[in-house]
Order: sequence, then structure tokens, then C-alpha cells
Amino acid sequence: MSVIKRMNPLKYRSLFISDVHLGSRGCQAKYLLDFLQATQCKQLYLVGDIVDLWEMRNGIYWPEAHNAVVREVLDKARSGTEVIYIPGNHDELLRAHLGAEFGAVTIRDEVIHECANGERFLVLHGDRFDGVVQQSRWLAQVGASAYDNLLALNGLLNRIRRRLGLRYWSLAGYLKQRVKHAVQYIGNFEQALALEAQRIGVNGMICGHIHHAEMREIGTTLYCNCGDWVESCTALVEHHDGQLELVRWVDVAAETVEVALPVAA
Repeated sequence: MSVIKRMNPLKYRSLFISDVHLGSRGCQAKYLLDFLQATQCKQLYLVGDIVDLWEMRNGIYWPEAHNAVVREVLDKARSGTEVIYIPGNHDELLRAHLGAEFGAVTIRDEVIHECANGERFLVLHGDRFDGVVQQSRWLAQVGASAYDNLLALNGLLNRIRRRLGLRYWSLAGYLKQRVKHAVQYIGNFEQALALEAQRIGVNGMICGHIHHAEMREIGTTLYCNCGDWVESCTALVEHHDGQLELVRWVDVAAETVEVALPVAA
């Protein structure tokens, strides 16, 4: 089923998306394409792990929906949207090109974004605050492989749910919320980024990496995690008054237009 463009796009000042994992079977590219086509913005931040180069070393998986997402991003850039790509650990090869511009998309390691209300946020992927990635790269890659297997199971489960007329549900997200070590890991990550925001004197942090969408106050810092497009299909949006909001697109799409999920194998 093709994605239907909306006649009246949702207009935001800025959009932040992370952890798309194009090139992996878990990527919910059709939902993301629908989101991109349904929205307009002045600035689009791609907050890391947009392309999954780790997964692509095991073989190329690149369906047309993944091409369509890339084309839509480039179309936005050519139409006047400022597009900034901040590489993560899964697409870290792009860090060799910091400061370069490809198709009107600028590659940066991190940026400070100033909202319309004057609040300042450090925008970065967040993997340098992850001890597993920094100290045990091999363990991180083993964990990524296990996570891909979990997503494959998630895809099978959701094919069954669709046949039963049920909505999309994330098994991986459910398990993360209930496994003690995963909850502790997320909490430690959030605290580390909040401390960094306080250290450099900004109002908050905008990041990705851990596939856990969140927006909450930690002390005097507003911690914002964009989430991902393999489990939650979430984005952080800035309204024209400077207010930030997390949008869960699977809920929006279900209310407006049917979008077929890609099949995970």
C-alpha cells in the first residue's frame, strides 16, 4: 500500500528524528515516510543512526521504502528546510566528514539549537555517554545483533496482530520497560546527559541512541529523547512558540490514514 500525502501538512518550526536504521529489516520506513510527507518545518535534525551501517555489513537490505525516505529528506533540503545530520554509532563513518555538505544536508557532530522562546538545547546522538559502546564495542555489536533478532520476532507478532485486527505494539519496548537492568541503563544514560547539559549551561539535551522516547525534567534540565523508527515511531517537534512535544506517529497515522508496516524477516 502506498503512503497517502495529506492536503494540509502539519507545520512545525523544527523536527528531530533519530534511530531510523535504514538498511535494517526493523526499520518502519513507511511510517517515517508518511510522517515526513505530512509535515513541514524550517529545520530538520537527523539525530544519528539514520542509516544502519553495522547491519548492512551482514548483507544489503534496501527496499524501495528506504529509497523513498532518502528522497523525501533531500526534497525537503532542496525546498529550503535546513537539514542537519548528526551521525551516531551505527553510521559513525559519516563522522569522517564533519562539516561537509551532501545534497544540502550538513554533517555535524553536535549542535546547539535555540528554540523560538530562547531556550537552548545541545543536540547530539548520545552514544559517547554509553559505557558499553565506548568501552566494549564488540559487546555493543553483539547486543545489536540480539536486538535485531528481537525485532524480527516483533515483526512476526505484529503480522499476527494485524490479521486479528489489532494495532501495532512493540514487544521490544514492552520488555525494556520491565527488565530491571534495562530500566537502570536508561536511567543512568538520562542522568549522564542531564549532567552534561548542566555543565555546558544549556536548558536541555536532545538525543537518541537508546530507543526510548522521553521528555522530562531532570533537576533544572529538560531531557528529550527522540525515540526511534523501529519500535516506537516517535519524533520530537518544536512548535512555532518554542514549545517541544513528543509525537508518536503510529497513533497519529492510525487516526488519519492506514499505513502498511514493513515485514520483518
